[in-house]
Amino acid sequence: MLLNVNAKWFGRYFHKSSLQLKILSAVMMGWKISYSTIISHMKRLLELTRYAVVIPSFAAILGALLLMVQGSVEMVAVVIESISDQTTLKDVIVDVLTAIDAILLGTVLLVIGFGLYELFIDTNIQVPDWLRVQDLDDLKSKLIGVVVAIIAVVFVGIFVDSNRASDVISYGVGAGALVVGLAIFAFATKKSKK
Repeated sequence: MLLNVNAKWFGRYFHKSSLQLKILSAVMMGWKISYSTIISHMKRLLELTRYAVVIPSFAAILGALLLMVQGSVEMVAVVIESISDQTTLKDVIVDVLTAIDAILLGTVLLVIGFGLYELFIDTNIQVPDWLRVQDLDDLKSKLIGVVVAIIAVVFVGIFVDSNRASDVISYGVGAGALVVGLAIFAFATKKSKK
């Protein structure tokens, strides 16, 4: 009976030949595969795909560590260079802001890495409260905050850099528009707290 029902069902939906239907039904009968078994295996397979986020999460954390180390090394180099050489204040400020920019970008990657891991893999990892992510809105708001800080650092670097003084207004308007756009986006997509 099950063989006949499977043959009719597959024939109706897949238009297989009679021989193929008999083979497929026999295989399903031999393996004792039912519709609920297939669904439960598919559900388990879909549940396991969340672990695909482990690789990008660790990649983001590794990139964050790399940027933070390089930014810190650059900061130490700027300090040593400013003490040993007679560099101008503007050059020191630009170099310091460049190092801070790398560290802040590393912070963005760290927030992304921890946030993805916390959202998809393990919600009980030990992170500071400000880094705790409950949903995608939390991750989005944290990223917007760090991106605004990076925009401010880049703008101050351009403002201080004497070689690009003519670009200050255009960069300022662009940075301001970007910050306003991020604020509108954050406000428009913000969920109400219950």
